[in-house]
Formats: sequence, C-alpha cells, structure tokens
Amino acid sequence: MASLATTVNGLKLPNPFIVAAGPPSANANMIAKAFDEGWGAVVCKTVTLEASKIVSVTPRYARLQGRQSQEIYGWENIELISDRDIRVWLEEFRQLKDRYPQRVLIGSITEEYNQDRWIEIVERCQEAGVDALELNFSCPHGLTERNMGSALGQEPAIVEEVCGWVNGVAKVPVWAKMTPNVTEILAPGRAALRGGCAGLSAINTVLCVMGVNLDTLRPEPAVGGYSTPGGYSGAAIRPIALRMVMELARMMRGEFAGRTLSGIGGIESGDDAAQFLLLGADTVQVCTGIMRHGYGLVRMMCDELCGFMSRHHFNTIDDFKGYSLQFFTTYADLVRRQATARSEPCRDTVTRDDQWQGDEITEQSERLARD
Repeated sequence: MASLATTVNGLKLPNPFIVAAGPPSANANMIAKAFDEGWGAVVCKTVTLEASKIVSVTPRYARLQGRQSQEIYGWENIELISDRDIRVWLEEFRQLKDRYPQRVLIGSITEEYNQDRWIEIVERCQEAGVDALELNFSCPHGLTERNMGSALGQEPAIVEEVCGWVNGVAKVPVWAKMTPNVTEILAPGRAALRGGCAGLSAINTVLCVMGVNLDTLRPEPAVGGYSTPGGYSGAAIRPIALRMVMELARMMRGEFAGRTLSGIGGIESGDDAAQFLLLGADTVQVCTGIMRHGYGLVRMMCDELCGFMSRHHFNTIDDFKGYSLQFFTTYADLVRRQATARSEPCRDTVTRDDQWQGDEITEQSERLARD
C-alpha cells in the first residue's frame, strides 16, 4: 500500500498536500476546516504588522473561460494579504495549535524592507506556535506599491538580506515564496537559500491583465470603472510553474542539496501533483483549486496520487521525487539524439507517432503559408 506520509524540514505531514496562503486560509475556522478534511499542512493567509494599511476592493476576481464549454482555465485576482489585526492572528495560531497539536501550521508573513519589522513579526509568530514560516516575496499587486511582495522578491540582493535577517532569529524552518515575474527564477532562489532558508515555495501568481469588456470597454475586474494588473492562477499557469519548479529543483540538487521545494501553480488533481513531485517538489500547495472545488478536493487528490504510485509500484514519495529531472537536456543534445535514432534500422511506435505528428504540423503550416 502506497504511503503519502512525508517529512519535510523535520515536519511530519500525513500527505504532501498543503493549503496555500490565500482566501482558503483566511482565518482559524477555515484552517480548521482544512485540517478536518485531511490536508497535510496549511499556510495561513499572509500576515503583516500593520493590517490597517491593507484595504480590499470589490470586485477582486476575473475568469478566463472557454468560448464553447465555459470551462474555467484561469483566474485573475487583485486580492491583498490579510487585513486582520496581527493580534487576532496570533491568538488564532495558539488556538489552532492547542486543537491540532500534531498538524503543521505555517505562518505566511511579509513586511516592508525594514530589519526591525521583519524580526518582530518572526518572533511574534513563532512565539504563538507556528511550525514554520513562509516569506511572501511574491505578491504581484498592491503591495508592490509599498515596496513589498514581489518588489522585494525580484531583487536577489534584497532577498538574501531579508532572509538573513529572518533566519538570524527564526527557530522554525523558513521557506521563501518566489515570484514568477522575473526573467529567470534561479537568481532569487539561490539568494533565498544563501540567506539560510530551509526551502523554497514556487510559484506565486503571474502578473496579468485578464481582458477588456467589449461592451463597457473597461478592463476587468473593474472597480468603479478602473482596474490594475493582477495575479493569474489556475490550470493555465501550470506549465509555467512546472518549468520553474524543474529549474529550481535542478539547481538545488547541487550546492543546496537537502533544502526543500514546495510546488505551486494550477494543481487540481493527484495527477497534477505527481508531475510536480516527479520534477523535484517535496510538497505541493493548492489555492485556486480549493476555491473552485472546496476543501474536500484533498481526498480525491490523495486517492489519485496513491493510484499513480500503485501503478508504478512506488511505496513512498521519495521513491519517485525528482525522477523525471533526468530526462531534461539541451536542445543541441536533442538534435544529436534524433540523428542517432534516425540512423538506427528500427524505430519504436512512439518515435514514429511523434514524427507523424510533426510532419502533419509542418504540412499544415506550409498549407497556411500558401493560402
């Protein structure tokens, strides 16, 4: 029987599925619901020292849907971090740990570029009993106007400095949540690890404009007729997230072996999760999937992941974590491999099918060019 139990940075999780920081973890009642449904861990909605500065607007969401099926492929949000007073959060952390002493509660925190403020929020949250901390270097909207969120996470030198402040006082494992809104994610990832972080979380949402309403001519979501770029999430960003997780995992296997990686981005099934684990993630986080399908989604994902493991005779997550990384190479190497394969007298069915599909695409392109 496959086991989903895993240990990450000394934290024992019944399964690798974690509720990501966001609307599904916005208060103690919601976090308790997630624990009751069986999630392996929960990251609370991001906390800051001065919640009075956090002012939410409405509407905050927009959707990308198929023209025919109306299936939802992606979400945009301009949701900010928690606007609840930190004193309320600290009391709820204590209550949750009293009620669920064996479950893993991760405090998501963020602050301005100020050492004293980062140290204060770390010390107050860990005193309240959180099992780990996740540093929000990645919120792509709103906070950036105050030099917070991705405004910090896009600058490797600042990431390393802030992580150093945090890890200088942290007594629990610290993860850095990385922004995808960079040219390449490895520089800030390395910086966070050099700053002492036990692990990385990747990715947060992708900065986007969902679209323009062709009746009103206003971008969406519109607040009093105006909008701002927001964070894109859901199944549509999964390929981007998989690529960045793969890159981070390959980098971490060398100099930073032993550090951990939590994969995020469009995960809504056990099969989705398996792909992130195969590319080197230790755990996976879900936010938009819960907003669409509810907290009970974790049971289906656990069943599907167990099914995948049974089909391949994997007993534990460690049996296949990072297995697919070995199959990434350079384009030049693909050319060499293709030439070698074509010189062989026999080719397998998969290779022939791939060639046929390639030929068909080439023929279609040439036909379009002629027309």
